[in-house]
Amino acid sequence: MGILSAIWKALDERLDLKPLLDYIEHKDVPRHRFDWAYYSGGLTLFFLGIQIITGILLLLYYRPTAEAAFESVQFIVTRVPFGWLVRSIHSWSANLMILFAFVHMFSVYLMGSYAKPRELTWWTGFLLLLMAMGFGFSGYLLPWNELSFFATRIGTDMAGKVPLVGDWLLTFLRGGEDVSGATLTRFFGFHVAVLPMITTFLLGIHLTLIQRQGMHVPEALKQEAQKRPAMRFFPNFALRDGVVWLFGLAIVASLAALFPWEIGVKADPFSAAPAGIKPEWYFLFMFESLKLLPAHVLGIEGELVGLGAFSVGGLVWFLMPILDRGSLTGRRSRLLLAFGWAVLAYLVAFTSLSLAGVFK
Repeated sequence: MGILSAIWKALDERLDLKPLLDYIEHKDVPRHRFDWAYYSGGLTLFFLGIQIITGILLLLYYRPTAEAAFESVQFIVTRVPFGWLVRSIHSWSANLMILFAFVHMFSVYLMGSYAKPRELTWWTGFLLLLMAMGFGFSGYLLPWNELSFFATRIGTDMAGKVPLVGDWLLTFLRGGEDVSGATLTRFFGFHVAVLPMITTFLLGIHLTLIQRQGMHVPEALKQEAQKRPAMRFFPNFALRDGVVWLFGLAIVASLAALFPWEIGVKADPFSAAPAGIKPEWYFLFMFESLKLLPAHVLGIEGELVGLGAFSVGGLVWFLMPILDRGSLTGRRSRLLLAFGWAVLAYLVAFTSLSLAGVFK
C-alpha cells in the first residue's frame, strides 16, 4: 500500500489529479425508466477495445498481399495457438460493435438526446457510426477469400454509381479499375491507419462532450428523474457498466467458441461470382432496396435514384438537431418521431428478410 501511495503522490504532484478525483466523486447519473439506454454507448466502446486488442494480435501474423493474405489467415487459424479464437473474437466483436452503435444511435434519437447543447455530440456520434461501418467494410476484404472478394466488388460497384464522383470514388477505393491486390493493400491501409486515426480524433471529442454535458434526460421524464435519487457515477454506475461489459464479453466469447469464423475459399479474381453473394448485414438494407428498384425511374437509372434517396435520408438524419427544434422544450415533432420509428422498422425488416433469404 505504501508503494501505491508513493506512486499516486508522485503522479498527483506532476499531473494535479485532485480536480479529476473531485469531478468523479461528484459526477452522477440520472435514473428513470429508460436509463438502461445509457449502457449501449459504453458497450459499443467496449467492443471497440476488443477490436483494438485482437487486431494488434492478428497484425503480428497477417500479410496484406493478394499472394499471402489468405495463407496468413489460414496460418493464424490452424497453426498459431488460439489464433482461431482471436480471429473469431475479432470478427464477432466487429459485428457486435456495429450492432450496438445502431442501438445507441436509435436510443439517442428516440429520446431526443440530440437537442441543444448536444448537437455536436450527435454529429460526432453519427460520424463514428460511419467509421465503424467503414472498419467493417475495409476489414471484410482482408482475409482475401471468395465471399469477401465478390462482396467487395459489389460494394465498390455501388460506390461507383454515385453521381459526378462515382468513377473517381471507384478508382480511389479499388486502386484501379477492378478489385485486385492493390485494393487489398489499400483497404489494409484504411483499416489499420486512416480509419483508426480519424476514429480516435472523433471519439476523443465525443467522450469529452459527454463528460462535459452529462447524461441527457428526456423532457417527458424529468419529473420522474427528479423524484428518484441520482446514481453516483463512481462506483455505482461504473460497476454496473462493468457488469454489462462482462455480459458483452460472455456473448462475444460464446459466439467465437461455438461459431468460429470460417476461412472460406481463397479468392480467384478470374472465376465467376458464386450465386447469392451479398455484403455484410449492416449494408443489406441498402443492397436489397437498390435491387428492388426498376431499371429506370422517370428516365433516371434506378440505382442513382436509390443512392440519391439514401444520401438525402442520411443528411436529414445528420441534421436532426436543427430540424427538430421542439425537442428542446419537450414538444417534439410527431412527424420526426414517427420518421425515426419508420427508419428503425425499415432497417430491421429489410435486414431480417434478407438474412432469412426472402429476397432473391
